Amino acid sequence: MTDIQNLKDKVQRQIDQIAPQLIECSDWMADHPEIGLEEFQASAKLSQMLEEAGAEVERGIAGLPTAFQGTVAGSGLDGATVAILAEYDALPDVGHGCGHNLIGNAAIGAGMALSLLRREGALDDLPGKVIVIGTPAEENTGGKIDLLEGGYFKDVDAAIMMHPATSDQIAARHMTVMGVEFEFHGKPAHAAFDPHQGVNALDAVIQTFVNIGLLRQQVHPEARIHGVITNGGGAVNIIPAFAACRFGIRSFDVKYARELKGRVIDCARAAATATGARLEYRDFMRPYLSYIPNDVFGAVIKANMQQLGRSVGKAADVNASTDFGNVSQVVPTAYASFGLCDPDVGWHSKEVAAATKTEHGHDVLVSAAKTLAMSALDILFDPELVTRAKREHQSATENG
Repeated sequence: MTDIQNLKDKVQRQIDQIAPQLIECSDWMADHPEIGLEEFQASAKLSQMLEEAGAEVERGIAGLPTAFQGTVAGSGLDGATVAILAEYDALPDVGHGCGHNLIGNAAIGAGMALSLLRREGALDDLPGKVIVIGTPAEENTGGKIDLLEGGYFKDVDAAIMMHPATSDQIAARHMTVMGVEFEFHGKPAHAAFDPHQGVNALDAVIQTFVNIGLLRQQVHPEARIHGVITNGGGAVNIIPAFAACRFGIRSFDVKYARELKGRVIDCARAAATATGARLEYRDFMRPYLSYIPNDVFGAVIKANMQQLGRSVGKAADVNASTDFGNVSQVVPTAYASFGLCDPDVGWHSKEVAAATKTEHGHDVLVSAAKTLAMSALDILFDPELVTRAKREHQSATENG
């Protein structure tokens, strides 16, 4: 019978040995941030580290040049497949203000440790297999959606990842988000000489914001609607002939998010009617669906975080969205949050990016890598866990 704790001890020691390499890469990424679908250097560094540890790496998968998949341990013939997900895209202006440099290196660290142990023969009796999937563009286009559509999660039985946060916990629900863009076409005129000859497209945008502001009183308390003006016209002495805006619509309930999106579109239609402008609208992003946590796998990750001496708090719903939610709709998933910053630090900020380079940020990275690797071992060596997780997932998706 396999001594799983002995393997966990070995994987911890292995990650301690490669920790300087992981930290160096993470800090380099913090200093050289790349936005979604442009993470060429980060993707190359991470996949190369995985390959040098003995993983079999395939790059440019699902038609995404910066996506990759590495098989790090096991054959997959006799058991489950566990996917450890890496993210590595940054945000415009603030860099790694969401800590994806930690996410990417934690996943790669877990994969490297398992691959190195396999190379030493320590995992010869590992049932199933572990893969690391590099998933680009979480912040803008949702690379995990492309990977889902490309079939890269078809044979996955468990998908796990980490995310820096304000406290240690197992992530609970995240919101669905849908994005719609409105373009209003009016008629230009001199704003002083003959404004009555014009049709003000900016008025239609402003009226859309007013309508949506009034709508907010009648939406579910947990729902969110937020927007920006992307084009407000040019010179002040010209009636704007074109104006545009974008809105994000969020809810924990996918069905309600779709309903609310329809009401937001009606607000824009009403604004077009009131001003005489012509409306065009389209989705500017693919929906990020609600994240469904899996309590069975979540308990595994929590136990390993605690074994590493971390104090894991009670999970709470998160008023944010992720393309990992789309994965959770089809695969049982678990999502570990590691406390990086105090709650008063604004997320998606330069302060978060700076925190990833601190000693505490480095500790988060190493602890997360150990947690992911240890949890993958627990899942693979206990088929009953996988059975219970799939049963829970089926119930959650059927009732959702």
